[in-house]
Amino acid sequence: MYNRTVKAAKWVGIGLAAGMATYYVGNKIACNKKCIKRKADKAIHAMGEIIDGVQYMFK
Repeated sequence: MYNRTVKAAKWVGIGLAAGMATYYVGNKIACNKKCIKRKADKAIHAMGEIIDGVQYMFK
């Protein structure tokens, strides 16, 4: 009985550590809504420039 309790507590601790690490990494990546919108706008602008460059090459 004691052995199963220790194993269960160990797995709960591992799960909590993994969850906290995932939350921390996700929080750092996501920043906030303003940061995400700014990054998306930059990505869309960059794709537009790439498409314009390709069109210019074919002229």
